[in-house]
Amino acid sequence: MAQKPSIPKGTRDFSPIEVAKRNYIIAIMRTHFEKFGYQPIETPSFENSDTLMGKYGEEGDRLIFKILNSGDYLDKVPAEELQTVNYKKLTSKISEKALRYDLTVPFARYVVQHQSEIDFPFKRYQIQPVWRADRPQKGRFREFYQCDADVVGSTSLWQEVELIQLYDAVFATLGLNGVTIKINNRKILSGIAEVIGASDKLIDFTVALDKLDKIGEEGVKKEMIEKGITETALEKVQVLFDFRGSLSEKLEQLSTLLETSKEGLKGIEELKFICENVNNLGLQKAQLDLDVTLARGLNYYTGAIFEVVAPAGVAMGSIGGGGRYDDLTGIFGLKNMSGVGISFGLDRIYLVLEELNLFPETVTATTQVLFLNNGDQNAFEAMKAITILRQQNFKAELYPEAAKIDKQFKYAERRNIPFVVKEIVGDQFIVKSLVSGAQETLTLSGVLDKLS
Repeated sequence: MAQKPSIPKGTRDFSPIEVAKRNYIIAIMRTHFEKFGYQPIETPSFENSDTLMGKYGEEGDRLIFKILNSGDYLDKVPAEELQTVNYKKLTSKISEKALRYDLTVPFARYVVQHQSEIDFPFKRYQIQPVWRADRPQKGRFREFYQCDADVVGSTSLWQEVELIQLYDAVFATLGLNGVTIKINNRKILSGIAEVIGASDKLIDFTVALDKLDKIGEEGVKKEMIEKGITETALEKVQVLFDFRGSLSEKLEQLSTLLETSKEGLKGIEELKFICENVNNLGLQKAQLDLDVTLARGLNYYTGAIFEVVAPAGVAMGSIGGGGRYDDLTGIFGLKNMSGVGISFGLDRIYLVLEELNLFPETVTATTQVLFLNNGDQNAFEAMKAITILRQQNFKAELYPEAAKIDKQFKYAERRNIPFVVKEIVGDQFIVKSLVSGAQETLTLSGVLDKLS
């Protein structure tokens, strides 16, 4: 007996209903991306290894899926090298390509490679799968989609304002109320580390601070002290552990704390511009909040940082994030190309909409009417009618075989098809509703009206 097939760990099959729901989310994102002037691009699923390797740190490099060279990939490797255990050296000789780890580095490569064809500032969106050789667990997969929107070639803070509006527009259309868009600024984090005399421990300080909602104030302080940050320094930032109030009140508290830090005050100035303009323009459903513990991708971002949190009561991590980076393309030799971007977490947004029952019933609407097959002559008449219905944008199909009527009805029921044409007599159609059980005899125009 043949072994039952399976799929690799960390990957998923999607049913027709799941695909329909995912496509619904993607379609809304795509509509708003284009309303805001973002243009679609796509990059190959795999890149040259040297494009990806060394761009994500040692841990990231380890999680990149390498592709073996075609043919006899060991042919060019000297026999003595095969005897040594030096996987890094060996990998570079047997694998010249790799599956993309994210959309950001391929985007940077795209901008540098096509810079003479691009009009800057360049606003692009990209919705494609990425792959990571991570340990699969709940909510973490080896293959998943990223949905990104970025602007490169502009330092204007109006781009940050617009990206917050973009988040709000997408979530409003999805019917997702109560979403919080958290914002911070990398310069503020640097300024805080500076005023407490811990600039050399910036990473340790922010990594610990970022855990405040997980391990609490005492846990954060304990970790900071273990990393060499003094108790005197912690006393200076006690205000961060009691950080409450409106946006303006929080910015005022930060201004007092960072009055001696030029970089910190610059970060506050940038935040004020963004927050004041967002508030004056107004948001539809989302709310904007300053979170000084937000530090995502500290080594990557240089200005504003975003993270989107699901509505209260929904047990879900962030459903989006992003920020400003000053040198995206520098890794490929094109300097001083500032950019800012955001990403939507498709899988998590799906789970939130599912939990809150926010998918419209029409999203998974299937065939509207099934014509039963009563033999070839009847099937021909049915196909003539089905052709007309399809031309009028109705979803109609013919059961392929002249099987027993009960079998055809059960098929329609399992597919949740609401109407069945049992028989065609002349120009009359005997139509049964599988919802109400009612049966009518209609002309083709009557069938059209019924489906409408």
